[in-house]
Amino acid sequence: MLILLPPSEGKHSPESGDRFKAAELSFPGLKTTRGKVWKALVDLCSKNPDEAVAVLGLGPKQRDLIASNATLRNAPTAPAIKVYTGVVYEALDFASLPAAARKRADSRVAIASALFGLLRPSDPIPAYRLSGDATLPGLGTLASVWRDSIQEQLRATRGPILDLRSGAYVSLGPIPPDIAHRAFVGRVLLERGGKRSVVSHFNKATKGRLTRAVLEQGKVPSSIEAIPDFLTDLGFRSEVREPKKDSDPLGLDIIVYET
Repeated sequence: MLILLPPSEGKHSPESGDRFKAAELSFPGLKTTRGKVWKALVDLCSKNPDEAVAVLGLGPKQRDLIASNATLRNAPTAPAIKVYTGVVYEALDFASLPAAARKRADSRVAIASALFGLLRPSDPIPAYRLSGDATLPGLGTLASVWRDSIQEQLRATRGPILDLRSGAYVSLGPIPPDIAHRAFVGRVLLERGGKRSVVSHFNKATKGRLTRAVLEQGKVPSSIEAIPDFLTDLGFRSEVREPKKDSDPLGLDIIVYET
């Protein structure tokens, strides 16, 4: 079973650690595209900082992020699971998991990234700023840059996939039609007063808690059909949702209640 998680805009900047080495990252099939996106981002931020502010959608008080991107080649790294912060990762609380659960993470979790495509939790990366919906000069939209290579990596996985990425990161590499039969696209709905809606905090926190619960289990489903009952056993209510097109994966609504 593979869970696909979104990254976070907020990141912890490592104060020490080895410099970035592309060869140390998982999903080596993404190497070429990673190099193109990395170069385009660093060149933009080092040569045209004013343009970079607009391209990256930053405010006037965030220019320090441009400077950080410009010096990525010399920035220290840490495992991706420690670099990403925010509600998903706070709820996951990776550091407090038992050692066996942390060890399982690299086989059960992949994190989407606008800069790196896909990452395993232990992959060493620097803190950076780049959103999935960005358009980099000379490259175009990141969705057009990443799509084919990420989809190839997803095809190479085995077993069921639970896609918990947010919209911009799904766009970087949607579940390919030829493996849609073994994937769920999950969404979290808050139910209150008989009505359901997507609420950002509940959405992100539930994804983190669900991922934590999956990592705590010694065994996980080997088929897509077993996932809803598996989540029920973990304390999560879920409902299967039919796709809009036959070539799309099934949807899985995870229902939470306001307390």
